[in-house]
Amino acid sequence: MRTNNYFLLLTIVLAIIAMDSIILAQAEPVMYFCKRYDDYDGELGVSDRFTTGYITVMVKADAALRLRDVAIQYDKYNFRTANFEYYKKFYFTVDRDMKYIFFARNDESDMKFEDPGFYRVFLLDEDDRTVASALIEIIP
Repeated sequence: MRTNNYFLLLTIVLAIIAMDSIILAQAEPVMYFCKRYDDYDGELGVSDRFTTGYITVMVKADAALRLRDVAIQYDKYNFRTANFEYYKKFYFTVDRDMKYIFFARNDESDMKFEDPGFYRVFLLDEDDRTVASALIEIIP
């Protein structure tokens, strides 16, 4: 009986520890999308489904991302091969202490989706390692 009580207590403690790590799951940066970002109104048109055209990629983290030279890469899903294939890549320079960043169309990067389909979008660091990623659907 006493052994069962200790086992039950140990199980409860482990469950609380596991729930705590699940509840605090946003230790990694989160990527999401909006139609555009405005300094006054913030994020406008947040979704994961857009029509063809320009979008803004948002990345939010709990702590500074410690990044300098980054890239946003689009990979398009090919239904014939059932794989994602490279589509486009855009380069940006950000401040190392930023933990909330938006990536929008500028002179060097149009951030445009011309073709409908499913895309995997990545934020890559200077060594092309994935910092954050998300899926988006582009419709006609």
